[in-house]
Amino acid sequence: TGKNVRKILAIYIDGIPISTPVVQEKISGGKAQITGQFTVEEARTLSRNLNAGALPVPIKLISQQSVGPILGKISLEKSLKAGMLGFLAVIIFIILFYRLPGILASLALGIYAVLVLTIFKLIPVTLTLAGIGGFILSIGMAVDANVLIFSRMREELREGKSFSQSLEEGFNRAWPAIRDGNFTTLLVAAILFGFGSSFIKGFATTLSIGILISMFSALIITKNFLKCFLGTRLERVKWLWR
Repeated sequence: TGKNVRKILAIYIDGIPISTPVVQEKISGGKAQITGQFTVEEARTLSRNLNAGALPVPIKLISQQSVGPILGKISLEKSLKAGMLGFLAVIIFIILFYRLPGILASLALGIYAVLVLTIFKLIPVTLTLAGIGGFILSIGMAVDANVLIFSRMREELREGKSFSQSLEEGFNRAWPAIRDGNFTTLLVAAILFGFGSSFIKGFATTLSIGILISMFSALIITKNFLKCFLGTRLERVKWLWR
């Protein structure tokens, strides 16, 4: 700098000039000072740019989506409404078809939904339209697990086994199918999360969390609800279980 006193020293970041100070004197000691008529905010911005420097890689646009406020609100409301109607339809079906176990499964699904939404809040997970789709799909997976368990229980009861035996055998026989189905879906969700766009990643995240909680709901919550009826009068009312 000693040879460039009174000359302009332009500072560029990514090809854009951020400052063009004039060298007043030779810079020694590795320190320099830029003076001028700056506001406090301008000085902070310049300091931040100088400290940050150029990015090691160029910024590349991966994906972009623009949704108007009215369209986005309408889409979100429709998705939530569809999810609630689907959830209600599933509950009505399992109650009509499986009677008392269906009622218990509905209670377990309610707890499941609260647990999943709580985890979404804690992580946190942003519920985009794709994320809501993943959550709704995970509800279907949770219902599928309960249906498998109740179907196996019915088969055991019709063979003349006791309620306690049917309960244990029903869960034991249903577990391999539940495990394989859920783990296969989790594998696909992991692939989508690893190679998909940001929108697909939201779907994969909510689906994965929902599946893990659905397994807990079916194997722990529903099973403990059913165990509450061991040794009670309702246990002997066959039409409630068959």
